[in-house]
Formats: sequence, structure tokens, C-alpha cells
Amino acid sequence: MPHALWPVDPSVVLPFLVGVALVELTPGPNMGWLALVSMGQGRLAGFAAVAGVTLGLTVWMVLAAVGLTSVLLAFPALYQAVRWAGVLFLLWLAWEAWAGAGKVAEDVGRDPEKLRGLFLRGLMGNLLNPKAAVFYVALLPTFIRPDHASPMAQALTLGSLHLIVSVVIHGAIVLGAAAAGAVVMRRLRGLWAGRAMAAGIAAVAVWMAWATRG
Repeated sequence: MPHALWPVDPSVVLPFLVGVALVELTPGPNMGWLALVSMGQGRLAGFAAVAGVTLGLTVWMVLAAVGLTSVLLAFPALYQAVRWAGVLFLLWLAWEAWAGAGKVAEDVGRDPEKLRGLFLRGLMGNLLNPKAAVFYVALLPTFIRPDHASPMAQALTLGSLHLIVSVVIHGAIVLGAAAAGAVVMRRLRGLWAGRAMAAGIAAVAVWMAWATRG
């Protein structure tokens, strides 16, 4: 079958899917934050956050395809600025959760404005996560072959497959965490529920600072 019919080498698809699935299943800022949101505010809130995270990944994927993420990695000061902005953003979310402890309504997931806020938080949190840029710059080139479509077309195709995998895994996290949260948050009501979420988000911020160092 002519290569022109395949934008990417079919033999790399399965290894790529396995690789990105393992990456997505590795505990990280996205997984931790999505689980906390879903536990505390339910499935709709979790899916709103997933939509924001996915759009953020899409932006990084497109930037990688056109070669702009290499600029971030070429300038350590720029990388560190994005990195610390992401850490501070998560710490701000933790403070917001702490300050609002005991005031969170039980039907947060039904409030369109709050859903929009979670979407934007997911988007900003991922745009300020330099690990996404490192992922695309380090992983995508190893699966691109010269005898198929252009490097950009291959990067966009493989990146789209990664987005599908991330949505499936993040969706499963939301469903699982929301189910667990329905039990846990009934026991940790009001003040303690909010403070537990704040502590969890702060822990995610610390993890991100450690994982993205250097």
C-alpha cells in the first residue's frame, strides 16, 4: 500500500499509543488536580476541568508541530519562568480552596459559571506546565519517519492520538474519583472538605516543582 495513504508509519502507532498511555498513567499535576476536583465537586466539574486540560495539551501539541516549543527549551530562563508560573498558579488554587473552605455549594457541578472557571483553570494549569512541552519535543520526533507525510502532518496526527488517549484516561480518573468522593466528601463536610482539597492541590504544586526541576 503506498505510503501516501498513511500520514504516519503504521508500525509506530501501537508503540506510540502504549508510550503515551504509560505517560498519562504516571502520577502528575493533571491527574492529581483532576482527581481532587472530581472528588470534591463531582463528575460535571471534573469533565469541565478535563476539557480545559485537553485544550491546553492541544495548544502545546500545535506549538510543537510548528517548532515553537523548542524555543522554550532553548532558553532556560524562559523554561523556569513558565515552570514557576505553573507552580504559583497551583498554589493560588490551593489558597483559593482553603479560603473558600466551608462555603462550597454541593451543586458546584451544576453552575455554568463555576464550570467555566474550572475549564479555564484546567487550561491555564496545562499551559503553565512545561512538562507538556518537553513531552512533545522529546517523544514525537522519535516516531516521525521521512518516507511518510511532512513532519508537521505526522506530529499533528500523532499528537491527536495522544489527545484521544489523554481524554480517555482523564475521563476514567474523573469517574473513579467522583465515585470515591461521593463517599469521602460526605464524611469530610464543609470546612474540612475544603481544607483537604486545598492541601491536595498544594501537594500537587510541590510535586510539579520537583518533577520539572532542571
